[in-house]
Amino acid sequence: MSYLEKVNSPADLKKLSLHELKEYAEEVREYIVEVVEKNGGHLASNLGAVELTIALHYVFDCPEDKFIFDVGHQSYTHKIITGRRDDFRRLRCDGGVSGFENMRESICDAFTTGHSSTSLSVGLGMARARDIAGEKYNVISVIGDGAFTGGMTYEALNDIGESGTRMLIVLNDNTMSISKNVGAMSTYFKKLRLSRRYKVLKTTFKRGIDGIPILGSTLVKAAEKVKLAIKKQVDNDKMFDKLGIKYYGAFDGHDIGELVYVLSQVKHLNVPVLVHVVTRKGSGLYEAERDPVKYHGITGEPETALKFSEVAGNALCSLAEKDPKIVGVSAAMLPSTGLEKLKNKFPERCFDVGIAEQHSVSMCAGLAASGFKPYFAVYSSFLQRAFDQILHDVCINSLPVRFLIDRAGAVGSDGVTHQGLFDLSYLTVLPEMCVAAPRNGNDLQKLIDWSAGYNKGPLAIRYPKGYSASCDDEPAEIEYGKWEIVRESENGIYAVAVGPNMTEIALAADCGVVSARFVKPFDTDFIEVAAKRGDTLITLEENSLSGGFGESVLGYVNGRNLSCRVINLGFSDKFCDKRTVAGALAENGLTAENLSAIIKNIIAKKQ
Repeated sequence: MSYLEKVNSPADLKKLSLHELKEYAEEVREYIVEVVEKNGGHLASNLGAVELTIALHYVFDCPEDKFIFDVGHQSYTHKIITGRRDDFRRLRCDGGVSGFENMRESICDAFTTGHSSTSLSVGLGMARARDIAGEKYNVISVIGDGAFTGGMTYEALNDIGESGTRMLIVLNDNTMSISKNVGAMSTYFKKLRLSRRYKVLKTTFKRGIDGIPILGSTLVKAAEKVKLAIKKQVDNDKMFDKLGIKYYGAFDGHDIGELVYVLSQVKHLNVPVLVHVVTRKGSGLYEAERDPVKYHGITGEPETALKFSEVAGNALCSLAEKDPKIVGVSAAMLPSTGLEKLKNKFPERCFDVGIAEQHSVSMCAGLAASGFKPYFAVYSSFLQRAFDQILHDVCINSLPVRFLIDRAGAVGSDGVTHQGLFDLSYLTVLPEMCVAAPRNGNDLQKLIDWSAGYNKGPLAIRYPKGYSASCDDEPAEIEYGKWEIVRESENGIYAVAVGPNMTEIALAADCGVVSARFVKPFDTDFIEVAAKRGDTLITLEENSLSGGFGESVLGYVNGRNLSCRVINLGFSDKFCDKRTVAGALAENGLTAENLSAIIKNIIAKKQ
């Protein structure tokens, strides 16, 4: 029986020797590669955290001790250890395990995670709850160096150091977010990593030159000034100690013996502690170590056409060639949002600011106030983190910041924390904001081209995850606030669709089809004409029905007392954790079959 098969719980893991743990780590690594190659998932980050996660479970007692993995996309080994080895074969599939920590999935998942820079705040809350209740369990927050580009991390560190509350912070330092880390903290961590190399080199060097006859002692003295200079650089400024958090490191994150020893030593310290471990993203798989950006996330889907993000990136790059005022901004997502090409071509006009959505939005406001045309490319679920900055810094000042909102709508396998089902609701409520949605890749290209000349205020263009039908028909020219009639109706019923997926569903039904290219302001002229004819409008949106596009249309019709029936289709008032886009749409009635059934019922009642 393999070690992988022997371990069904953290208790089983503790029965293994340190040598056996190393064998187990290799089997876990092979298993992760096998499953992710089939199902997709976050490969490089998980391969880099195998030994660290094993050591944590070997020293601490889960679920009594609470593990919070920042983002949670490196928790595959944790899931395998905590009784979900067999379910892991269905990773990111309905009925299988989530790609992130999920409280509903296991008692060993102390918190549902999916976004960065939250684990320290959550951990401190749990530690304070433990202290108030008079309990003794440990709280361990595992956080990557990339999360230190996020402001919440520093808010938490400030409070943790002041509180003196007992908790353990494990800094998993692999120099990466999705792409290479940026910023002053990245430079600081390089300095801390140097301290480990210095300690190792000092011992090796002294042993070597002490053995040289006659010259040995002279060389030691000659090296003393160099040694002191290096030591001053690496040991004289521990930020965490100054904040009141005891710092230990840096340690080899792939040496299980060293990790077990260090964690055992700090386990019972009655102060906040940070253990700094250095890992290699993609460790154990040559391709992933060589290109951790490419292997950060594997989709498991065939790449047969341009992604919407690539269409957006290409369009923005073309605009930047003509207009020196065009600026691109990314929050640690240059490759994923399509801005890498812009960064390579115009490095002085494309900024990766790290995992800092709030900062990104306010910086864009500053750029726009100074006469530039900033484009912030971001996932829908991550833009949620900057709602106040959108409202306060952008909309109140009516600044022409352009938001390119990727992964809008259902996202499938990434699960509940990454669904883009709320942006229409939280953006359309804001005064000054214009919201647009293309129906295919060509339409996205047209909207981005048009956006360069739009200066009335902020503009959001939202599009889904997946691949664009870039070879589809050529959409009509853009007219501000106007919808595009894709197909006229012969039965007095129009499906008014927001985005590519909804347009595709509408076209498969027996009705007129309208692309709601502008969600705000929407096309009141079309609604007025439809009402005079007594038409029925069926709105379709990949967004929560509550506060969404359909409610806006219905509110207008009711407010004007128009003779126009409106039926709204969208996502129900609950969080969606379906692991396929098709499954999520079907669960909420967003299918061609359901739309056709509604249309048949309307026609039957008329007759």
